[in-house]
Amino acid sequence: MYSLHGYGDMIRDTVRMDAYARAMRQLVKPGSVVLEIGTGPGIFAILASQLGARKVYAIEPNEVIQVARENAVEHCCADRIEFIEGLSTSVTLPERADLIFSDLRGVLPLFGKHIPAIADARKRFLAPGGVLCPRKDTLWAAIVELPDLYGEIVAAWEKNILGQKSDPARRRIVDTYTKTSAKPEQMLTDPQLLATFDYATIEDPDLRGKLEWKVKRSGTGHGVLLWFDGDLADGVTFSNSPWQPVTVYACMFYPWTQPVPLLQGQSVSVEMQAKLAGNDYVWRWITDVAKCGSHCDVHFDQTSLGAFIVSMDSLRKSASTHVAKLSDDGAIARRVLELMDGRATLEEISRTLAREHPAQFSDWRDALKSVGALSQKYSV
Repeated sequence: MYSLHGYGDMIRDTVRMDAYARAMRQLVKPGSVVLEIGTGPGIFAILASQLGARKVYAIEPNEVIQVARENAVEHCCADRIEFIEGLSTSVTLPERADLIFSDLRGVLPLFGKHIPAIADARKRFLAPGGVLCPRKDTLWAAIVELPDLYGEIVAAWEKNILGQKSDPARRRIVDTYTKTSAKPEQMLTDPQLLATFDYATIEDPDLRGKLEWKVKRSGTGHGVLLWFDGDLADGVTFSNSPWQPVTVYACMFYPWTQPVPLLQGQSVSVEMQAKLAGNDYVWRWITDVAKCGSHCDVHFDQTSLGAFIVSMDSLRKSASTHVAKLSDDGAIARRVLELMDGRATLEEISRTLAREHPAQFSDWRDALKSVGALSQKYSV
């Protein structure tokens, strides 16, 4: 979930904003129906209305949608925008859209449930002859030399000011991918195309691809850099490539287990895998560096799962053999859900809870905090 500061960062990104605005000016026709998935503060929904859309359906699951509603009133177009609070995959619309507009990416198109949401919207909401924006994203990769960033990642765990090191932490931290910016002169290889996401046909949210490079200049490889080129409409593109102005997206860096000295002409191959698991992606990057002169061959097999920190108690509670028993908090939550029978107000539920659990709640107002949180999550 983005904060208003986060949305402000996206709005201040003139590269992104200009590209999407140009695409919308090309694609929104007078009288058209527009669906925006992930409207945030409603900036583009308002623009679609100003461009002549007959109706804009603006979907947003987070509470920033209230800001969008107020923005629409301020711009005198609230009567043409219907704001829908929820996930697009759980929404039904009374009509199909001539344009489905979204920016559900993170640093990369492989972000959360972006691809499943677009595939679902295309099937259920796009009118015959309708268009999607963006239309396509292409994913690129190169081997990169980033000594300062790599040092920031591992330095605290290799030796701190107390003279200590932590191999367990270092092992995990190099399996963590991170957002960064990079310059063309930091590339040790030419870019290679890793994948193309055509949103008119895409179904599979996962990725698997193998790339091979010849090192174009000698240096020290620190990992793999990924970025994307976005195709929004005819003649309208933008990119978070190192060769383009820095955008809010930046690039994604996948560090290697260790820095690797590389010679010009040396062969490097990397297999990149990304699998959607729940709401997040699990990444795996397998690197092979061929022997060259006195340089030995190198093999790294890394996964973002390796960065997970799980306590033994958490593992015990997740085991199939674990016999679960509700904690005091669990018992209170169960009681609140039982009382949410469609007849009692939250105050009545809170008074009952305070009366039954005086050790946990000083009064009904104290209980209302817990009741309200459960109501936000589970009530309709």
